[in-house]
Amino acid sequence: MKYIGMPLGMWFLLKNSFCNNLVLVLGMRPAEAKRVTKQAKSEYKRIISKLPAFEKGDRFKMNIVNCAMFSAFYLHIPEKPDIELLAEYYNKSMMTKPTRWFCRQSGKNKFTDKDIRAMKATAQFNAADRNPYSWNMELLPYADGSGYEARFSKCGICTLMKELGIFEAVPAMCRLDYAMTQAGETAEFVRKYTLASGGPYCDCGYKKKGIMEGMQCQDMMK
Repeated sequence: MKYIGMPLGMWFLLKNSFCNNLVLVLGMRPAEAKRVTKQAKSEYKRIISKLPAFEKGDRFKMNIVNCAMFSAFYLHIPEKPDIELLAEYYNKSMMTKPTRWFCRQSGKNKFTDKDIRAMKATAQFNAADRNPYSWNMELLPYADGSGYEARFSKCGICTLMKELGIFEAVPAMCRLDYAMTQAGETAEFVRKYTLASGGPYCDCGYKKKGIMEGMQCQDMMK
């Protein structure tokens, strides 16, 4: 994969957030955080250069680019934090104002005909059959019409982080799904399994927010 383009743009968009949260979340001294960021930049370029080009119709390129950035920083953090703290670090580093804006825009299209068509196309694409750093997904609409589940049998993040020897950190990335869905404002995220925790697949469930709130109220009245 070429560094020029999306990878370079994402670095400039998020590098300061990743650096600042080394201090704010992980408690590093500012000078140490700057040193780690400098090392992470070189590591990030190295990781990106070894990734294959993604196909034009593959919607998961940004996911693997974000994984490369997180991995580049994590590899150079001297004292590895536990998963809870690491998840907080990744969450706060990623959920910048531009990311929240992007999530809100995506949320406006959630469950629309356009969204469903795109999800069906992704399910048929099976990009991981040709690129191990991408994803394979099934689309499973909920029978009650409350939303759908995107079920992943192959995960590019798991592949890349296993190769980098940091597979233990994958669950910290998985937590971001909740924050991004919440920022979208139109859905609730539900999950039972992840491949990273030894599950049979990763289930990403999206329930329409109004329906979920109504069901919760009914349960409380029973």
